[in-house]
Amino acid sequence: MALHTWTLYFLAVIGLSLTPGPNSLLVLAHGAAHGSRRTLWTIAGGATGFAALIGLSMLGIGALLQTTASALLVLKVAGGAYLIWLGIQLWRSPSIQLKPAEGASAAQGRGRVLFRQGLLSAVSNPKVLLFYGAFLPQFIDPQRDLLVQFVWLAATFVITEAVVEFVIASLAHRVRPWLERSGRGFNRVCGTLFAMMGAALPLTR
Repeated sequence: MALHTWTLYFLAVIGLSLTPGPNSLLVLAHGAAHGSRRTLWTIAGGATGFAALIGLSMLGIGALLQTTASALLVLKVAGGAYLIWLGIQLWRSPSIQLKPAEGASAAQGRGRVLFRQGLLSAVSNPKVLLFYGAFLPQFIDPQRDLLVQFVWLAATFVITEAVVEFVIASLAHRVRPWLERSGRGFNRVCGTLFAMMGAALPLTR
């Protein structure tokens, strides 16, 4: 994978990780209830789920690329349209309203419970698999080794997501009021970026 392609992918992943989603909101709630260190279990569960979904997406993408040389172009166009649709949906979504996290029991804060919740949050949303199928092909070079590219894409996404989630958990008490107050504007900014990315990435070579 070319360095400039990876850099563009890395910047896109950072933006995606900052976009409110089920796992980031779960991490936010757990960070407020249990602290950032215990929330590492939640983050680890989510990272495991993301890695599994990326692996499934990559298997499908790799199988499709082996059937026809034009498959990547089809994936890019379809994926770009899907990203634009996601951007519109995010732009229209209201701000996040989170319930207070105080009063969490000790049982709910056990490591295996937090890990399971993070894992289930990551894998229970079928839209995530569709998203990876739309997002990852934009950065694949069919002339290079697919397995190496897939490993780099997966590792970059999982590590970046984990770091961003840990920062969110560490700043949970400060971030939650801001999300509730300014979340709609933040959603519109993220939605616009999604739509722009969906329109531009299929045109890249």
